[in-house]
Amino acid sequence: MRTIVLTGGGSAGHVIPNIALIPTLIQAGWSVAYIGSVSGIEREIIESLGHVKYHPIATGKLRRYIDLKNLKDPFRVLLGVAQSYRLLRRIKPDMVFSKGGFVSVPVILGSRLNRIPVIIHESDMTPGLANRISIPFATKVCVTFPETLEHLPKHKAEYTGSPIRADIVEGQASRGRERCGFHTQLPVLMVMGGSLGSQAINRRIRESLDVLLKRFQVVHICGKGNIEELHKATRGYQQFEYINEGLPDILAMADLVVSRAGSNSIFEFLALKKPMLLIPLTLQASRGDQILNAQSFEKMGYCRVLYEEDISQSSLYQAIIDVYENRTSYVARMEQSITTQSIKRIVALIEQYA
Repeated sequence: MRTIVLTGGGSAGHVIPNIALIPTLIQAGWSVAYIGSVSGIEREIIESLGHVKYHPIATGKLRRYIDLKNLKDPFRVLLGVAQSYRLLRRIKPDMVFSKGGFVSVPVILGSRLNRIPVIIHESDMTPGLANRISIPFATKVCVTFPETLEHLPKHKAEYTGSPIRADIVEGQASRGRERCGFHTQLPVLMVMGGSLGSQAINRRIRESLDVLLKRFQVVHICGKGNIEELHKATRGYQQFEYINEGLPDILAMADLVVSRAGSNSIFEFLALKKPMLLIPLTLQASRGDQILNAQSFEKMGYCRVLYEEDISQSSLYQAIIDVYENRTSYVARMEQSITTQSIKRIVALIEQYA
């Protein structure tokens, strides 16, 4: 049996596309293993699947700012490379597939030392730091946006689109309402600030609950440790730290979405034809990839963008109302989008270069 090692972590966005590939890979006869960090969210998500062997390694974060941890993290990266090298010699995979994030760098370097082919997937319009470091060692680089091809070596770049989990379109709104205790008399607003949550979005949504709950029921995926006790019993408002199993049902019942602009999430919303209000991470908190993602979607008519610097209680509420009242226009434009067979394309590349 052929073996593939998947890697990627640091946020759910670096894990979910890997999960989307796993069923097709197994169906095609691949044995799947995963290399990630010791305590990252990728470990929790992958181990919850129950059928993919998880191998933890030491990792060091790649920071663009001054921090004392920058002094020791290079040594953790080197340790991670050594651990990856030994793991890969033992697993003997035919291919390594990386979704990026800082945990992927030691794995890709370990793959190079073992002469194992590597395919990378870049979700955002411009490659992140971890992928920029890794691209010289990759056999192929899959991209989500066609514009990304301009930023990569022509002989390596492949436009595949974003792999969407098959189960994401199989949710049932009735199960979502039952889980949240919601009814059918008011529309449902889903708020999601990313797997780690967003303090800025969480705060503004909760400040606006009094007026929002007059028009909507609100399901709020607020990030680990961000449940607010004060609102636990608020009728029409349901909080979750993170949802993996059951997310398709929550999405199925949602009439519109307020979200960050991570590529994986917004392409899932596009596949489900969910009107979006996107609030991208600021340049101070990121390299600006979410701003580019959101602007691209807004240009195509799939969403409205509200920048974090412009958020106030009134501007957020008005933007939500605007998206809801114009929802049919957003849905009509999303229905014109071209759905790519991204999983088939990526698996075909894996088969070709393994």
